[in-house]
Amino acid sequence: MVLCMTKLPTDKVSIWLLLQILISLALIFYIQRMWHTPADVQCPVLERKASWEQSRIIILLWTLPFNDPFNLNQCAELFGITGCFFTSDRRFYRNADAVIFHHADLMNRPNDLPHWPQPLNQRWIWFNLESPVHISYLDRLDNMMNLTMTYRRDSDIFTPYGWALLSKEPQNFNIPAKSRLVAWATSNWNPNLRRVHYYEELKKHLQVDVFGPGNLQLGRDEQTAVLSQYKFYLAFENSETRDYITEKLWNNALLSRTVPVVLGPTRENYERFLPAEAFIHVDDFPSAKELAEFLLALDKDDERYQKYFTWRSHYEVVGSINWQTHYCKACVFLQNNPTYKTIPSIMKWFV
Repeated sequence: MVLCMTKLPTDKVSIWLLLQILISLALIFYIQRMWHTPADVQCPVLERKASWEQSRIIILLWTLPFNDPFNLNQCAELFGITGCFFTSDRRFYRNADAVIFHHADLMNRPNDLPHWPQPLNQRWIWFNLESPVHISYLDRLDNMMNLTMTYRRDSDIFTPYGWALLSKEPQNFNIPAKSRLVAWATSNWNPNLRRVHYYEELKKHLQVDVFGPGNLQLGRDEQTAVLSQYKFYLAFENSETRDYITEKLWNNALLSRTVPVVLGPTRENYERFLPAEAFIHVDDFPSAKELAEFLLALDKDDERYQKYFTWRSHYEVVGSINWQTHYCKACVFLQNNPTYKTIPSIMKWFV
């Protein structure tokens, strides 16, 4: 068998060989990218634009909490905080200085983490507002997170459900007219929780108006007006864990200008957030019967009852917290704390 070939000039052969090498390299590069990057998740590098170049710190929200859309960049407008650019667009991943992971969303999608290497000095922030008994998937976050952002006071970024702000001057505080005794609003009626057991004992000795599914109806827009008519509100938490003091106290009770009866962490823990005379703790009484007797006695003694409001002349209650408030705190922290660290175990710290 005889093969006939046309002889190419030497310079053309070199060009032909060079083109073949370039095509092969391009093909190898393409195959590698397709092999290492999932087809359904892409992470292109965005070129910096002037609108966020000036912001200096880019913060990526890996998910919007509970897929609840809101205006991300309001820190300057709401709090006078500048210097951060927030986005939920994952194409910013490689440019982001920090990525915030909302655990309630991550817990439902445990494989929804970045598929690409973490850029140098980028900080991953674990954001969680739930108590330890209601979350999972913590053991899979070992050596992944760099900062914590929770209601716990020992978090890197402290994001409580509310707080009492000391006033610069004494404030006039008016107690709303009270025509009813005790209220409780709950959406999670779990008979195994201590708060339900306590309520079942308490109601044997006094009238408690319960709002929520299967009970009295209470619209969000009428909550403050309705609850303000009660002398006491049962701010019962679903978990008794450190610093877990939620909107049940700050919003439902204190913003409604009623006296909270609390069940949750210890009295000492509550007093890190509020003056001792601002609330009544169930643990101050041997039983629900003694608590009921105490509340009934206060109902008949206006002077003693009103003493539970004297602290409010010197404090302002901040209870209506939105997502922007939490994220703007992250902005301030990142601006003032450049130190890089890695958390060995979120579970050991949080649980």
